[in-house]
Parts: sequence; C-alpha cells; structure tokens
Amino acid sequence: MVGSIFSPEVLIILIVVVGLLLGAKRIPQMARSLGSAKNEFEKGLKDGDKGETDASSPASSEPKQD
Repeated sequence: MVGSIFSPEVLIILIVVVGLLLGAKRIPQMARSLGSAKNEFEKGLKDGDKGETDASSPASSEPKQD
C-alpha cells in the first residue's frame, strides 16, 4: 500500500499538479525559503552544541569558597 503511494508515476503526477497550482514563480521562491530554513536550522544546531560544550566546562574564574 505505502509502496504504491511513492511510485514514480504518482510522484510525477504530484509534481505536475503542484506546479500547476503554485505557478512557475512561486516554486523557486519556496525552494529558496526551504534552503534558508535548512541552513538556519543547521546553524542553530551547531550553535547549540557549541553552547553545551562551553556550559559543561568548569568555570576557572570563580573563586572557591571554603
């Protein structure tokens, strides 16, 4: 059942229908938007990983209280 949904014929028909509905101008704009969203997401993941490694390292500038 699921295999028939992703057959090449169905995908071609889907692409044609989306192209007709959205128009030739809107498709490149959507592709650019998806690309920039992907880049921002990856940048956020990288910044988040960098922030976690900085936060997990012990702070040497704080004096110890005895």
